[in-house]
Amino acid sequence: MTPIQYCYEKVKESKSNFTWTFYFISKNRRDALVSLYAFCREIDDIVDNTIDLEVATAKINWWKNEINRLFHETPQHPVTKSLLKFIGTYELNEAYFIEMLDGMEMDLKFNRYESFKQLQLYCYRVAGVVGILCVKILGFKNQGTLKFAHDLGIALQLTNIIRDVGEDARKNRIYIPLDELHQFNVSENDILRFQENKNVSNLLIYQIERAENFYKSAYEKIPKEDINSQIPGLLMGKIYETLLLEIKRDQPEQTLNRKVILPPFRKMLVIFKCFFKNKFYALSS
Repeated sequence: MTPIQYCYEKVKESKSNFTWTFYFISKNRRDALVSLYAFCREIDDIVDNTIDLEVATAKINWWKNEINRLFHETPQHPVTKSLLKFIGTYELNEAYFIEMLDGMEMDLKFNRYESFKQLQLYCYRVAGVVGILCVKILGFKNQGTLKFAHDLGIALQLTNIIRDVGEDARKNRIYIPLDELHQFNVSENDILRFQENKNVSNLLIYQIERAENFYKSAYEKIPKEDINSQIPGLLMGKIYETLLLEIKRDQPEQTLNRKVILPPFRKMLVIFKCFFKNKFYALSS
């Protein structure tokens, strides 16, 4: 199995919404995005699948050394071997990969966040940075597109947090800022015991509205000349934004006890609507 084949298998196993955007880009850019996403999956798996903190920390440190080897053109892992051919072509900075690993370290060190300021740093590291690297791979002309990527990445991560609030609680993780739990008279035990009540509903609506504002900010920041190249990111954004609206419409506190998903036909409808809307806008005067 070649390094790029390994990456495609890794992405296929994840069953991610990410794969829905593959049909809208060239093979070389698709291979680069798949390699990047496979890297994300590798380091995510450390947090998700490694129980022993020392072992997980050692694995993160190994990947930091591997990134150093990657940027000295001596990678050892199939994912980094696949990434090697793209880091120069698309000017992928080493610091961004280290930021992602720092985000994974935050998951190892913290299972609570005191404030949104702390949580936003986490969201930037695990999602905003990924968005910026994707923009670089897809191509852009205007620096404002990097700001689009930053805000969209945070919006996507906030949506994940809202969708997975119950799943995370089962792992003794609460990503909603603790000062906001206090603001809405919600205790940690309300989350950890999956209590569906009005206070939890209000708390989650507040989180949803924040995510909506990040989506709005992202779409406002993308320059018209880069819409065509950034169609995959816009499609991903609309899929997750639609999921967020589904959660908002259907009693958000239920995410404590069930995971809301969009069926494939809904995703297809969102993709086609978003694709043609943005294509038309990009081509208009």
